[in-house]
Amino acid sequence: MQILGFILSVLFGVVPMLVFAYVVYWVDRYEKEPVLLLGGVFLWGAIIAAGAAFIVNSFVGLGIYIFTGSQAFTEISTASAIAPVIEETLKGMACLLVFLFFRHEFDSILDGIVYAAVTAIGFAATENIYYIYTYGFQQNSLNGILYMFFVRVILVGWQHPFYTAFTGIGLSVSRLSRNLSIKIIAPIIGWGVAVFTHSIHNTISTLFQGLQSLAIGMIFDWSGWIAMIIFVIWALYREQKWIITQLRDEVTNGVITPAQYQTACSAWAQTSTRIKALFSGRYRITDRFYLLTAELAFKKHQASALGEQEENQPEIDRMRVELGNMSPQISL
Repeated sequence: MQILGFILSVLFGVVPMLVFAYVVYWVDRYEKEPVLLLGGVFLWGAIIAAGAAFIVNSFVGLGIYIFTGSQAFTEISTASAIAPVIEETLKGMACLLVFLFFRHEFDSILDGIVYAAVTAIGFAATENIYYIYTYGFQQNSLNGILYMFFVRVILVGWQHPFYTAFTGIGLSVSRLSRNLSIKIIAPIIGWGVAVFTHSIHNTISTLFQGLQSLAIGMIFDWSGWIAMIIFVIWALYREQKWIITQLRDEVTNGVITPAQYQTACSAWAQTSTRIKALFSGRYRITDRFYLLTAELAFKKHQASALGEQEENQPEIDRMRVELGNMSPQISL
């Protein structure tokens, strides 16, 4: 029975998070991030960040209890102050590594949100297993698993991606700014907001109990999620404007056709074109073509707006050649 409980805890804890990760991947409509890189940050969140956070939180909590002798103070201080700092730092490190070593993949605000969210979803998957098994199965058998699944996945499933998204936004703002002060301060502010929002949620969960805790927590969490969804929609609109602006010259120069330009400028038109290509056996080249149009637009934006002409021009030239070669093979 214990083995079955653990297996079910893993399934109920991890599988929904894989679905969540796919939703984040899907939302990145124009210039999707490499799957291998997203898989890497997911595993970082699930293994390195979650494992290290559990160890550090436990030792720090033990130290506070030994020093104060108060279980109540230990719980509130660990939940509200220690855990948010440790967890957001460990999750944020994955985003920072992508920012530092895969800078060419950090092209927009949405990119930062995607890497941060997928890292946090990996972290949440491991945390879900622990909560569902420990506080669900061990306390109330199979009914406990279902209850904790409802709480952890349905009610607060997006909490970790929401917090860590601010770290990704801060790094993105740094990446897209020419101001040295903003480059330095933005990631710190983003991390600080991630810690702050995480701390508020944990404080609510610690100070209030039962349905009152769930109700207050849901109001805070879901309000934040709705605000983040609106922000993501704005980020997508911003990316679309870059594509509309930067690809006009490519039509004039004959790199892509007017019809291909219209498709590249619309996420829905791209989806329709990819579906048609799937049934005609030309999905891979079609998918690559429209991904490349977005990458070209983003690199041209960086070259013109951020003064990165010398850095991006060789890549821009390479993509133009590839798009020009592929264009005659792309049907609408």
